[in-house]
Amino acid sequence: MIENRFAQLLAQKRLDRRDIVKMTGLDNHIIYKIYKGKYSRIDLITLDKLCAALNCDTNDIFAYIPD
Repeated sequence: MIENRFAQLLAQKRLDRRDIVKMTGLDNHIIYKIYKGKYSRIDLITLDKLCAALNCDTNDIFAYIPD
């Protein structure tokens, strides 16, 4: 199972979705879907922009949890 840690990461860094939209230039709908976990896949470019803006790596945003 892949655990979505995006909302927790934003809370930890005291940011909200609007901040991430401004920092990355990504569409608000994309950020909303990732934040709420309502996505089916994420482009590598999107993930790259999130990691750069949040100064983190993919393991901070998503984690693999064995079933």
